[in-house]
Amino acid sequence: MTDQGVGVGEPGATENEKTKGPTTSFTKLFRQFGTFTIFVILVLLASTQSDAFLSERNIMNVLRQMSGVGVMAIGMLFVILTRGIDLSVGSIAALGAVSSALLIQQFPLPVALAMSVSIGAACGAISGVLIAFFRLPAFVITLAMMTGARGFALILSNGQPIMPGDSGRPLQEFGTSFTLGFPNPAMLMFGLFLLAFLILNYSRFGRLVKAIGSNEESVRLSGISVPWYVLAVYIMSGALAAVAGILVTSRSGVGSASVGSGAELDVIAAVVIGGASLMGGRGGVINTFIGVMILGVIGNIMNLAGVPGYHQQVYLGIIIVAAVVIQHGTQLFRR
Repeated sequence: MTDQGVGVGEPGATENEKTKGPTTSFTKLFRQFGTFTIFVILVLLASTQSDAFLSERNIMNVLRQMSGVGVMAIGMLFVILTRGIDLSVGSIAALGAVSSALLIQQFPLPVALAMSVSIGAACGAISGVLIAFFRLPAFVITLAMMTGARGFALILSNGQPIMPGDSGRPLQEFGTSFTLGFPNPAMLMFGLFLLAFLILNYSRFGRLVKAIGSNEESVRLSGISVPWYVLAVYIMSGALAAVAGILVTSRSGVGSASVGSGAELDVIAAVVIGGASLMGGRGGVINTFIGVMILGVIGNIMNLAGVPGYHQQVYLGIIIVAAVVIQHGTQLFRR
């Protein structure tokens, strides 16, 4: 069900792995449960630092605030699994927020939202074509898209917040209401994570995405058209980024070009903290979700403790570095 590597005593384990014994077992256990363990420790520490942390209101606020990052992290996970990167998600989210606020004034709500998501998907498609078929560096292409999409959002909005008006009231009601005791944006995030889990672990598409990141040449030699799969994950990332922008508009009631500023850092951090390898081929949906929650808990702890926003960015950078160091450390233990 998961995409973990071969462990000790499993069919196919080498004699060298069997000889390593405890070290390999520890590494496998860390890869499976390390992210969850870190999350539990953080929750316990946070609960001792503030009585308000475990209150229902605070937990619901964390879920609502992290819903956009969580939705974008799904797309980023699939991109990173193919050994790619998408720096444009924050800017595409801004474009989704602005375009949805504008289109809602002109079209029926479902049509307007579908058009906004399609705009995000188109941005992802442009990046995907250049990366998959023209073999251009993902870092450079998505960096260019990050600048372009943000600029387009500023042009559409004229640098001003866009009010959807009365026609956007159903969207605002969705963003501020609850279903089964959870905020609607969080419920949408849960549903998308469930869908991503099923796709990644039980579909041919998911298996090939992981295989491309692990050994692209082998997949190509087996007759699979690799560029189309790479294109698909960038389209997915762009579409989900637009959904995240729409969620922000639903919560705030405003479409702003400032939405998602710096969000790519949070999204990449969530995926990496969740144990995904930036070298591709390794990562899981459940751990990515936990990575999103870890970021939410850390941010919430710092807010409750009164840590200034600029300092929070420094701490977040340290956390990303620590996650990558731990990740490479476990790989060294395997050797």
